[in-house]
Amino acid sequence: MMLKDGIRAMSQCLALLALAAMVVSVAKAQDPGTAQNGHGGTSQAARPQLGTSALFAPDGSLYAVTREGGHVLLHRSGDAGQTWGAPVVVNEIPEPISADGENRPKLEFARDGGLLVTWTRPLTKRFTGEIRIARSADGERFEPPYTVHRDRSEITHRFESLLVAGDGRVVVTWIDKRDLETASVEGRDYRGAAIYAAVSIDHGRSFAPEVKVADHSCECCRIALANDTDGLPLVFWRHVFEPNERDHALAKLGPDGAPQWVRRATFDRWQIDACPHHGPSLAVGPDGTRHAVWFNFTNGEGAVFYGRLVEDGIAGQRQLGGDRAAHADIAASGERVAIVWKEFDGERTQLHAELSNDVGETFSRRVLAATAGASDQPRVIRRGEAFFAFWRTEDEGMRGYPLP
Repeated sequence: MMLKDGIRAMSQCLALLALAAMVVSVAKAQDPGTAQNGHGGTSQAARPQLGTSALFAPDGSLYAVTREGGHVLLHRSGDAGQTWGAPVVVNEIPEPISADGENRPKLEFARDGGLLVTWTRPLTKRFTGEIRIARSADGERFEPPYTVHRDRSEITHRFESLLVAGDGRVVVTWIDKRDLETASVEGRDYRGAAIYAAVSIDHGRSFAPEVKVADHSCECCRIALANDTDGLPLVFWRHVFEPNERDHALAKLGPDGAPQWVRRATFDRWQIDACPHHGPSLAVGPDGTRHAVWFNFTNGEGAVFYGRLVEDGIAGQRQLGGDRAAHADIAASGERVAIVWKEFDGERTQLHAELSNDVGETFSRRVLAATAGASDQPRVIRRGEAFFAFWRTEDEGMRGYPLP
């Protein structure tokens, strides 16, 4: 019996080591010669910080934000990303800026027409940061940036997301470790970090004090935001369910940013003591269907999944691409749904897309582009009712790809 128990314990240990190794290998496979590093995750060689966000303006221009040195730069294209004009400096005074795929600058248009840009400013202590925002009335001159949250402790405030809610309120969410710090001082166990949110009722000029959305989030995965059909924000993130299952949670925020409810959203039951640096994406159709994409390990293999989030589980869950698919994004318009992701084929990283015309029941797939070098995570964005894939690569730069 003791021999059998010993063999069983050794098998469990080897399984955990294999999972950890697969997290590293998946990160490497997503971009040849690149790496991921962050709190609680794997640590590898530095890579180009290509993290970029993009959206179409009301006038049809394509805007993008990037980092160069200590500045966030705003770029504008009048031909959907084929050419770009001279960039505008968002923050006049340079400061540290995070710009990897999971923690990149964001931008949104406020309801009054102002342009909002957010980013994470790393602090001196490792894995710490502040959430910053800058506002421009005309897209040419930005007001000085300021820190969104009232808490100024040198702790983790990172991986922010930005959304303009249906009623025009501006919502910023982020990963926050103040509750972990408190628990450590008090000698209590605490899983992961927490999700916090702050709300602005004056189009991003100021924010009310932040509120906690949920305890026990994963530490280094992007947070997905989308407006529900009633205009209230939905928050979708990787969560650490007891005892250590890194699945995903979904919450709905009230007008003050406090959660109306929080519930489990995925059920792959991945158990690993590391952050995979692989956050989800969420899109809500006009009929209320909540379309989602996410990455998890199940049956010993890592994969990207699509599914429709319903109250008692997931409808239509299926794998996207092969075992090297990574970092999917999703958007919805009417009965149409668009998904993009990148996938390494052994030589190049390809940009893949799937399109559905029947609310996610069936999809058609196509390959849009490929690159031999490093690349950012792809985005799918809307221009009216049309979809565009947006992808920044080290060799080809920032490009837009129509999805008819």
